[in-house]
Amino acid sequence: MQQKQYRMSEHDDPETWHGWFGRWLVGAPNRWLGRRSAVGQDIAGGADGLKYLLHLARGNRRERTSAVQQLGKDVRPVVLIHGFMGTRGSMYPLERRLEEDGFCVLSFNLGLINLKDIRTSAFRIQRKIDALLAETGVEEIDIIGHSMGGLIGLYMIKKLGAHKKVKRFILLGSPVHGTWVALAGIATVGIYSASTWQLLPRSRFLDELHQGPIPGDVEVHSLSAARDWVCPPSSTRLRGSEAHSVNLGHSSLVISAEVYRHVRNILKSPDVKEEPGSDLAKDAADAKDPEENFGP
Repeated sequence: MQQKQYRMSEHDDPETWHGWFGRWLVGAPNRWLGRRSAVGQDIAGGADGLKYLLHLARGNRRERTSAVQQLGKDVRPVVLIHGFMGTRGSMYPLERRLEEDGFCVLSFNLGLINLKDIRTSAFRIQRKIDALLAETGVEEIDIIGHSMGGLIGLYMIKKLGAHKKVKRFILLGSPVHGTWVALAGIATVGIYSASTWQLLPRSRFLDELHQGPIPGDVEVHSLSAARDWVCPPSSTRLRGSEAHSVNLGHSSLVISAEVYRHVRNILKSPDVKEEPGSDLAKDAADAKDPEENFGP
């Protein structure tokens, strides 16, 4: 019995423009409006921004009695530092998730909203941390700083000797090279706030902060948001740190569950012991070369 031979037409070939267009058309809704799409990310960023403002309004009324009771030699607490015009409440979603995962979390009152000189805030937090560690016997801490809070933590580590007790330091959208958005702050509260001037690119404060390497015994991670117009990714790049990125906005860095998973993985990663003279120690020293640490 002779079989008929079927010849595939050009319309049936998945590699023809008809096949390609069909696949493109079917995937268009998800590509344009899906969770990972540009529109989807903008919608998520807008929702996160509203949540951030609501939590910001919580102010500084945050109890930390239970956290202090957990402190001891075998506990490494996580210190949260909020950003410019922020409050302890603005970090609440991140704090709550950390506590639910068993972390001991500390945050500090920096005033009604944080407008202070970055050095002043760093000294104030450093003094409180030193007092707590001396009282409880805690030997190491981790620090997470959001936006300007990352600069506060970086100043503590580089200028105030905090590197002796900090194991991991995570910057969330911190403008280590400054941000021109600070001009809006200068126009509104610049008379009262020194930090607005310090956040400008090539400010005297940032020039001071750029001097010298990051101490080699601190594990530094910098997480940026691709859709961040407040502190664009280019302003957050820190030599000597491990870079991470998410396709979200500035507020999402303390609101988003996706960002939190990055943070949790960093905090729960095994500690790496660097033996003197090892290749790992040499690589860390090279990565934190004083001449390359803060290139403009």
